[in-house]
Amino acid sequence: MTAATYPDDDARWDALRRKDRAAEGAFFIAVRTTRIYCVASCGGRPLRKNVAFHPTRQSARDAGFRACLRCKPDVERETLRYATIPTSLGLALVARSTAGLRLVTLGDDAATLTADLERRFHPARLLADADGLKIELAAVARFIDRPDTRLDLPLDDRGTDLQREVWAMLRQIPAGQTVSYVDLARALGRPTAARAVAQACGANPLAVITPCHRVVRADGGLSGYRWGVERKAALLAREAA
Repeated sequence: MTAATYPDDDARWDALRRKDRAAEGAFFIAVRTTRIYCVASCGGRPLRKNVAFHPTRQSARDAGFRACLRCKPDVERETLRYATIPTSLGLALVARSTAGLRLVTLGDDAATLTADLERRFHPARLLADADGLKIELAAVARFIDRPDTRLDLPLDDRGTDLQREVWAMLRQIPAGQTVSYVDLARALGRPTAARAVAQACGANPLAVITPCHRVVRADGGLSGYRWGVERKAALLAREAA
């Protein structure tokens, strides 16, 4: 969102009351009684008569306000655009940074998926943008139906060195094949790290795209799956067909 989306103080006040994370960076809120300035999603609840709005951080600072220690308005926030799309496995939420796909999750309702996005990326500026993500949404939905095809989208799956090593290895497992956590740990040259490998699989931010569903227990059992064991079973059955 831009400042034009909040054309007057009434619109800005409404954004403050909604704790609108999309408004972060479009304007800043200065509270006269505390002499601090905040972003619209800050947890504070100032009275309207005590609030002034500033177009930039510098404007608030020049007026004698200091940055809020709670919402840290002086820190540049990552911007993520997101939207949901129906797929053969339920709803998918797709979030993209400027670098690539940041999150793909599966679920049954948009509100729950959005709440999970907000929890995962609490400091980020989140923008609902179904129109701007049409290409990504369509590509992800197709890939969920046909995970044996190529997904020609950049990925931005940030994590620890071990997590990214595990996720990269997962994307090398062909559709229709499975490996155990122990096998995966050995392939990574970490034969005693099966538990850490399992944790990295559980932290996978890109459902289906990074196919953690292809990792099973040593006895072939499905074990857990962040997006539901029934979805894991459906994916494996689809890939085996």
